[in-house]
Amino acid sequence: MGIRRTKIVDALKLTNYGETINVKGWVRTKRGNKSVNFIAMNDGSTINNIQIVADSDKFDENILKDITTGACISVVGKLVQSQGKGQTVEIHADAIEIYGTADVNSYPLQKKGHTMEFLREIAHLRPRTNTFGAVFRIRHNMAIAIHKFFHERGFFYFHTPIITASDCEGAGQMFQVTTMNLYDLKKDEKGSINYDNDFFGRQTSLTVSGQLEGELAATALGAIYTFGPTFRAENSNTPRHLAEFWMIEPEVAFNDINDNMDLAEEFIKYCVKWALDNCRDDVQFLNDMFDKGLIERLEGVLKESFVRLPYTEGIKILEEAIAKGHKFEYPVFWGCDLASEHERFLVENHFKRPVILTDYPKEIKAFYMKQNEDGKTVRAMDVLFPTIGEIIGGSEREENYDKLLARIKELNIPMKDMWWYLDTRKFGTCPHSGFGLGFERLLLFVTGMTNIRDVIPFPRTPRTAEF
Repeated sequence: MGIRRTKIVDALKLTNYGETINVKGWVRTKRGNKSVNFIAMNDGSTINNIQIVADSDKFDENILKDITTGACISVVGKLVQSQGKGQTVEIHADAIEIYGTADVNSYPLQKKGHTMEFLREIAHLRPRTNTFGAVFRIRHNMAIAIHKFFHERGFFYFHTPIITASDCEGAGQMFQVTTMNLYDLKKDEKGSINYDNDFFGRQTSLTVSGQLEGELAATALGAIYTFGPTFRAENSNTPRHLAEFWMIEPEVAFNDINDNMDLAEEFIKYCVKWALDNCRDDVQFLNDMFDKGLIERLEGVLKESFVRLPYTEGIKILEEAIAKGHKFEYPVFWGCDLASEHERFLVENHFKRPVILTDYPKEIKAFYMKQNEDGKTVRAMDVLFPTIGEIIGGSEREENYDKLLARIKELNIPMKDMWWYLDTRKFGTCPHSGFGLGFERLLLFVTGMTNIRDVIPFPRTPRTAEF
């Protein structure tokens, strides 16, 4: 078969009827009768299948018998204007080569509805379904949009380390990285593990965030962003948490909290618009199949400015709702860390559009956030979205050396890990701001999927590290 392959996404746009073309891909379905077979075929380049029409008298009976759901085939045939509904072209096959058969009795993706739970058990095959093909094409497009957004605005893509000796969030729930024999750990006289013989000569972990190193880069290159994997060893089995996920973290010198909010709003709108403009077929499929309000919700985000609301005002709104009889599972009081139900109430019930919540109590936020004059709050900003809750978390950073040092001591963060971070406040400090966007949370919003395990190819969660 000497004809160059045409991807199905391109074949479906062709109008040179009568030409002979070659398509390759996997069989989704086959139906027909004694005289003709209709084969729906997909190669992953688009949500749409192409129909192959194979006349029985042209092909050996055994070849047609082996063309079952899941089989991989190459087809050479004529491009014909389609008579069927919902498609413009089809291919009348002259030659078919089978690359790989798929046993009907054991191939798990037969033509019927499968639950998301079942598909997670066969994550090595689920990209072949319409749903996951759509999700992973959108995932790719969102990554492209992110790089494009920052590149066009003069940001530099900065690679921060995956192995680190510091705990950015002060959370303590980190995966350790070691080459030591866990069955024979050397300990000192106090009973603590001795890391002298470990690869790095000290305790190291997988990073929870690239932010601290990103700040260093911003104080040299001006505007940077990171985009890489991050890891949290949190024993959390919710539909919103993964142990391995991807984060985008811009840091910008000379930006204050308002510039930071502007950047976050512009960024997330850019990504949503990119999905609507460049992934329309996939988004439409997910809208029709899973979430009838998806496109309306995405378009809604683009229409209006995000509400900017101080935390204290947000608490008042929630307390008023409770006074009027609204019931929340978690308590509301000034100083509480808002739960997803509180965030979603503000967005979905009260304002009916995204909200950027600012000026949180300093007790519930990280040590590096800039302190306000009131001594009680910090210049934090969380972007809250419908169906998701918090999608972006960020702040203006504390650039004052003495205030930052006092906060580090207050929280008992080990100084030996922090000297290099404090150096940026000693040598030419500057106002700067940044935020973190969880890539998978963005994907949950854009795809309408309800579980974060369904927007990453191979989810890592407690007791799950298959594939």
